[in-house]
Amino acid sequence: MPTYGPDTTTDEVAAGVDLAGRTAVVTGATSGLGLETARVLALAGAHVVLTARDAAKGEAALDAVREAAGAPVSVEAGVLDLTSLASVREFAVRLLDRRPCVDLLVNNAGVMATPFERTADGFELQFGTNHLGHFLLTNLLAPALLRGAPARVVNLSSAGHTASDIRWDDPNFEHTDYHPWLAYGQSKTANVLFTVELDRRLAGRGVRAYAVHPGMIRTNLGRHMNREAGAELQSKISRANMPAMKSVPAGAATQVWAATAPELAEQGGLYLEDCGISDKHAPWARDAESAARLWTLSEELVGEKFPPA
Repeated sequence: MPTYGPDTTTDEVAAGVDLAGRTAVVTGATSGLGLETARVLALAGAHVVLTARDAAKGEAALDAVREAAGAPVSVEAGVLDLTSLASVREFAVRLLDRRPCVDLLVNNAGVMATPFERTADGFELQFGTNHLGHFLLTNLLAPALLRGAPARVVNLSSAGHTASDIRWDDPNFEHTDYHPWLAYGQSKTANVLFTVELDRRLAGRGVRAYAVHPGMIRTNLGRHMNREAGAELQSKISRANMPAMKSVPAGAATQVWAATAPELAEQGGLYLEDCGISDKHAPWARDAESAARLWTLSEELVGEKFPPA
């Protein structure tokens, strides 16, 4: 078994991986980690469905994947706006009509430390985008994942989850003052807890789930940050003994490893970083009761219940 670490790249992880005949869905694949993940999975032989917030960005991403791959690949784009539950539902219907089986779902899209804003459905933007949109999407695609079993779901989280547990009494900042990093931390904790409960529900039918911390990477994830939030981030970095900034191929390596590593086939509900299993997640992100509680809360917020496997 190869030895991986923080500098391992996507191409190293995917060396020798054969995904021919498999379908992979990658959200937020117009740039950064998502675009790199789409490229590598497509080169490994998968048919990759990448998502974008509008058709023009999707077409541009397809061109970018094809150019970066440097070889013929099978890719298509779909419009998905995670800030709108209606858009999530429309995308799922379109995808299931064309692709009844999904083998890999990489929930990569996200926003970070945004100024206070609400989604089309009234959720705090980061919680709504990073968690609730993906929660609904994953459950709507669950029948296709089960048909594609053994299948995997990869949820992109962050070490930033340590900034906040779920704000159970006010997840959408309706009654308390908003703080961009607390909201981001909550959304990333939600990604880990969702992974724990999803794996518990579906592992027995061949679908495993993983949460990934990619590391510090310079992408456009922070495009919504205002000057104050950016200054706070720089202060955190300077005070903490943080690892060096990763390249995009190194940053995307762990989610590609989560999607393809044979050594993960019999285990799930894990928090991963640097292409390995990590125990660095906060205690509140490991709690099975909290994971089940978040599932119930998420069902209430999206207005739809999903039966246990």
